[in-house]
Amino acid sequence: MYLPEHFVETRQSELHRLLREHPLGILVTATSGVLDADHLPFELDASIGAQGLLRAHVARANPVWQHADGKEVLVIFRGSEAYISPNWYPSKHEAHRQVPTWNYQVVHVRGRLTARDDERFVRGLVSRLTRTHEAGEEKPWKMTDSSQEYIAQMLAAIVGIEIEISAITGKSKLSQNKEVRDVQSVVEHLQQQGAGELAGSMADRLLDRS
Repeated sequence: MYLPEHFVETRQSELHRLLREHPLGILVTATSGVLDADHLPFELDASIGAQGLLRAHVARANPVWQHADGKEVLVIFRGSEAYISPNWYPSKHEAHRQVPTWNYQVVHVRGRLTARDDERFVRGLVSRLTRTHEAGEEKPWKMTDSSQEYIAQMLAAIVGIEIEISAITGKSKLSQNKEVRDVQSVVEHLQQQGAGELAGSMADRLLDRS
């Protein structure tokens, strides 16, 4: 990933926030020289190891877990993003020296992939993921809402995976290379368009400059 110095994201709290609030990661693997990508919701356990641990599950029919064996993989997490018009910069209307761009946040996680083909691990993972992502529902779904036989059948059809994180690289392209007044104007336009998360991230970065 091309990473200019002013866009490097080093704040661990922000990196972990992005992983937790945008858990659908892209798992990139290479087998026999062929690249592949799987889109999986991950759970981050920051308490394990120096960098943390990612957990997920895949369909048993998916061959990715059969080739795990501690192989090095890349997981990409995309945060909020939006097109930025040069018309939003006050300085553009004075000097006419601005061009369109795209603001975004992204995290790349590298680590080693192992398979966890045991029912207890998978059941615990699915239970935690369910509690996390059902939390906003009026009546959250629970595994006990279905019969034990059905849940057992569903769990038998998936395999758990873990990724021991060796490196986390973050990029927050949030107009850090622009004038303060230009950033403030972009924040206002993004808020008007409903892109509140990206606007908030930009506003936080702007506070760091003050």
